[in-house]
Amino acid sequence: MNTPIYLDYNATTPILKEVADAMKPYLYEHFGNPSSSHIYGQKTKSAIDIARNQVAKLLNCSSNEIIFTSGGSESNNYAIKGYAFANKHRGNHIITSSIEHPAVLEVCGFLETKGFEVTYLPVDKNGRVEEAIFEKAIKPNTILATIMHANNEVGVIQPIKQLVEIAHRNGVIFHTDAAQSVGKIETDVQEMGIDMMSVAAHKFYGPKGIGVLFIKDGIKLEKLIHGANHERNLRAGTENIIEIVGIGKAAEIANNNLQSNMKHYADMRDLFESSIKEKFPSIIINGENVQRLPNTSSISIPNVEANTLLDKLDGIAASAGAACHSETINVSTVLEAMKIPIKYAMGTIRFSVGVFTKNEDIRFVIDTLNNELM
Repeated sequence: MNTPIYLDYNATTPILKEVADAMKPYLYEHFGNPSSSHIYGQKTKSAIDIARNQVAKLLNCSSNEIIFTSGGSESNNYAIKGYAFANKHRGNHIITSSIEHPAVLEVCGFLETKGFEVTYLPVDKNGRVEEAIFEKAIKPNTILATIMHANNEVGVIQPIKQLVEIAHRNGVIFHTDAAQSVGKIETDVQEMGIDMMSVAAHKFYGPKGIGVLFIKDGIKLEKLIHGANHERNLRAGTENIIEIVGIGKAAEIANNNLQSNMKHYADMRDLFESSIKEKFPSIIINGENVQRLPNTSSISIPNVEANTLLDKLDGIAASAGAACHSETINVSTVLEAMKIPIKYAMGTIRFSVGVFTKNEDIRFVIDTLNNELM
């Protein structure tokens, strides 16, 4: 196999040719500042408006509820810090889960140094937040809950709609980090009823360094970046036109191809997992018994060190869930929260397929694993 097999689409995705083609004119030809009133500025301002509508259509919201950011991390920071600081007069308690991305966990940790109290909810053995435990964690001073839509490591999808209903019933605002789910499954903000959603373009074939924060109309946030009145006076700074055009085009394509992509992802993942079960009955598939992203398969191989195995899987790109250093084993917080036994956790590898994954890629990976493990 001469061309490396890329099965790490949850880490990042390549930019689609159609996305790159849409971006190119804004590199040289359409360079105007969208705040300028002349024709050059009007052209780029129009491009931003089009992109905002494209993203809004994907999420099923109003375009004036879309704010462009530098990526998922900034969106998470703005949603959580912004809401906490703007509403600290109402309360200082925040609820999150123990399997969040560092872009949420680190923000919550920071807020704990600023007088906020954070509850980190456990998950069950499948990696899901239990609704009863979530409701029990709500206090009179709870102002915000932030629970990811789908986990980046094991692909497990949280019962967001049900959690939102519980939160709203108790007067709590709900934010979700949807970086891993947008473009892979339905992410209808109206259907889920959420108040804020973070999005990252490079997870659905757009450019890196651009993201979105959906802010439901009426939600008030304290600004993180101060300056001029860009982005409805919510985020200062001259807009990143090239990448905004990119995320808009990527959103349009994701929306148009969502159903066919979901089927392709599921076909590839199911082929992989059925082959794994047939050839390696001792391997466990994490989160297998609950709803997961259709493209994600986290497998745990007993008594194997994941990074060592990946080094031997020449020509295959995937991600390890644990790393061994001298006499210590660093297991991801997600696997720890799911209480995966060490002998399995240390051998956990995430394979995530994408639009360019083919049957022969999966067969090559299975054959290569077979050669190394047998």
